[in-house]
Amino acid sequence: MTPDLTKQVLTTTAETVLARRYYLKDAAGNVTESWEALARRVANAVADVDSRQKHHKQLRDDFFNMIYKLDFLPNSPCLMNAGTDLGQLSACFVLPIDDSMDGIFSAIRNGALVHKTGGGTGYSFSRLRSKNASVRSTQGVASGPLSFAAVFDAATETIKQGGKRRGANMGVLRIDHPDIMDFIIAKADQTRFNNFNFSVGITDVFMQAVEADSDYDLIEPSSREVVKRLSARMVFDKIIDLAWHNGEPGVLFIDTANRDNMTPQLGEFEATNPCGEQWLLPYESCNLGSVNLANFVSKGAIDYNRLKEVVRTATVFLDNVIDCNRFPIPEIETMTMKTRKIGMGIMGLHDMLIQLETPYASEEGRVLASEVMRFIRDTAEERSFELASEKGPFPAYDPEVNTYRLRRNAALTSIQPTGTVSMIADCASGCEPYFSIVMVKNVMDGDRLILVNKYFEKVAREEGFYSAELMTQVADSGTVMGHQEIPLRWQEIFCTAQDIPPEDHIKMQGCLQKNGVDSSISKTINLPNDASREEVKFSYITGYNLGCKGLTVYRDGSRDNQVLNTSDTGAKEKTAVVSEHGPVKQILPDTLNAKRYRVKDQYQKSVYIIVCFDENEKPMEVFAKFPFDNRVDLKDKSTMWTTTCRLVSLALRFNVPMDEIIKQLDRSSGHMLDLPAQLGKLFKSFLAGTQKGFSATCPECSGMLRFEEGCETCYECGYSKCS
Repeated sequence: MTPDLTKQVLTTTAETVLARRYYLKDAAGNVTESWEALARRVANAVADVDSRQKHHKQLRDDFFNMIYKLDFLPNSPCLMNAGTDLGQLSACFVLPIDDSMDGIFSAIRNGALVHKTGGGTGYSFSRLRSKNASVRSTQGVASGPLSFAAVFDAATETIKQGGKRRGANMGVLRIDHPDIMDFIIAKADQTRFNNFNFSVGITDVFMQAVEADSDYDLIEPSSREVVKRLSARMVFDKIIDLAWHNGEPGVLFIDTANRDNMTPQLGEFEATNPCGEQWLLPYESCNLGSVNLANFVSKGAIDYNRLKEVVRTATVFLDNVIDCNRFPIPEIETMTMKTRKIGMGIMGLHDMLIQLETPYASEEGRVLASEVMRFIRDTAEERSFELASEKGPFPAYDPEVNTYRLRRNAALTSIQPTGTVSMIADCASGCEPYFSIVMVKNVMDGDRLILVNKYFEKVAREEGFYSAELMTQVADSGTVMGHQEIPLRWQEIFCTAQDIPPEDHIKMQGCLQKNGVDSSISKTINLPNDASREEVKFSYITGYNLGCKGLTVYRDGSRDNQVLNTSDTGAKEKTAVVSEHGPVKQILPDTLNAKRYRVKDQYQKSVYIIVCFDENEKPMEVFAKFPFDNRVDLKDKSTMWTTTCRLVSLALRFNVPMDEIIKQLDRSSGHMLDLPAQLGKLFKSFLAGTQKGFSATCPECSGMLRFEEGCETCYECGYSKCS
């Protein structure tokens, strides 16, 4: 197939994301690539593995076509780094942590090297001895897994992934570890472990104890002795309570995953990558890519012939990535080469179902999704069989253990997050339904730009119910449901994540897992804000019974203005102080905790901003303190800064939302080093969770973050906390 030179038109959002994060730049930061140039760079680099083969030119053209036409896109590190000096193309890694100081700090070092090249890491802390367990070498006691997790978190905070992405980690602790209760409540305080997703590794024995309402054993890792027994239902209820509170910890069904371990002779699964879709053995990595299902509907039916062609090409592409990859440490290269795992996933599932006029939350939708996923998996496996004949099977293949047919790759499919990649492809993320059909984007001067889903606009115009007024109403309500102008049939087809019952989210994940996913699935079970803890419990139990290998729930709004609490009794509810006459100013105690931040004014003079926090770690007062200086202009500036701080403090004490305060500060800002700019920057960091508190505000562009696929992602600039 020759290169398809038909101009591929990208959306404005796609070009913005590419320019910010993917296109190569010169020393001055100017973009030096186009979409065509990027697609050629990636295709050429990955095809060079077969440079001596007769089919090299054809393969290079096939790779280019599927990327350029957005039929298939590899993971972000591959798009960023293929054909560059960095050359690290994998997205996810799992690193072991052995129970020794050398093992712990070797893992920190290795993780730093991974993050530096653009990868995310998964760690199991389950091998580490529990808090206060004896340490024979020093005659002392251990500080426990969480104390070391804090060190990993601090190390990650100082390193940007490849200069473009913040480090992301998954932290896992087995349910039978003696420190499990501390781990479960660790992220109730949203100021801690901000570079980690936490998940509990849940065993079959534990789930059976939950069902039987019995106790289960806690086992000290260093001695393998039972040190305590706990009520399984009590522990499970605590997991449910914290997941209801803010979405963490997630759950990983570790025995379910190990039953599908294709190379048990090499060891057991202990952890996943940061978003949970890749179960990997210690030191394994996986390169990922996603087929854009939105592009494979023709005349009201799935074009299986073209889909097969792209999947076969993508299988070769992902296998080649393993050979042209530059791995961060030798141990990862050795282990990756042994198993040659790839992770072919999907995106645009909801786009496909919309084009087929099939509701996502329907049995028909799940059947179609299962059929397509099974087809992708079978096609990839067929091509992997052929590659094994052409190039040899994965080296760890053992005919006495691996009873399946000889193939090139130990694992073939997963469904990973596609946040920024799906923004490039202009489709729904992974296997998620659309989060919204009509969105509002705030632009300059406070104007609101209404962005309408391309499929919805087409249907609305063809069916005669399109109007600017209706689109605004849908944007403001956040749903197509309940609008009388929209026929019920189309309401069901365009039903979005928040409107779909949790049971239907879980059923979709379960059927995809069963019908074509080797590894696992990154998906969020969306719950309404008023969802009960029983609904969270139902979600976890249903997911386990359906054979899911992990689950993340998110109750709408549960991470906004997060109340901080680390007590064993669970998190407090947040209450606003109001009266029948309006807001009431909060009365502050005589003593408050405070933090000092040193900034520079436009003259490069030091200024100290002091922020005071209430008992829930919410900013309540702001002061500006200048160094001693007798200059007259500084006295005038001090008066102005003091007045600004008093007004901001007053707004905080009247519970004015911080994002509204930020908007006013941004509008008042005249210089990047003046007080409004400095306060705005500081408050954005509070909202983003990098200092205190948490909100659904992007730290880079102040757009709204969305929680899906187990991560917060900004759909305006492409920022993602996980990738």
